[in-house]
Amino acid sequence: MRVAMLVVAAWLWAPAVLASSDDTGTEDKAPEKVLIEIYRIAPGKHEAFLRDIAAFDKANELAGLPPRQLYVHSDGAGWDFLLIQPARTPADRSEALENAWKELELPSGVRFFLKFRENILEHSDTFAYGPVSAGAVLESLD
Repeated sequence: MRVAMLVVAAWLWAPAVLASSDDTGTEDKAPEKVLIEIYRIAPGKHEAFLRDIAAFDKANELAGLPPRQLYVHSDGAGWDFLLIQPARTPADRSEALENAWKELELPSGVRFFLKFRENILEHSDTFAYGPVSAGAVLESLD
């Protein structure tokens, strides 16, 4: 619940924060819109899920895109994996990504949905802006 509240807060503050810089002394850089996905995996399907994500990341690599940021649960809340990735594929990489999926023979459309969901017990996803410092958010309030 806390994660969801933080994500919603970041989303609400995003318009004001987009124009501000962080307070670390680095160059001005607007936070990016990202997709955050939180997964609970079906029993016995953890390895299959990771193999799918690795294949999707291979497609990204072939298309000149970065892999997803993967976080693996270690203690606490009931999720298994958390992924963070850009909210959109850059227009100049869309065709390359589509070609990479075809080259790797990854499923698409309804086939993707049916295959990928075999591994998932429950998931949630949301869009957020970040990373951004607390100082930058506070500055945007003024």
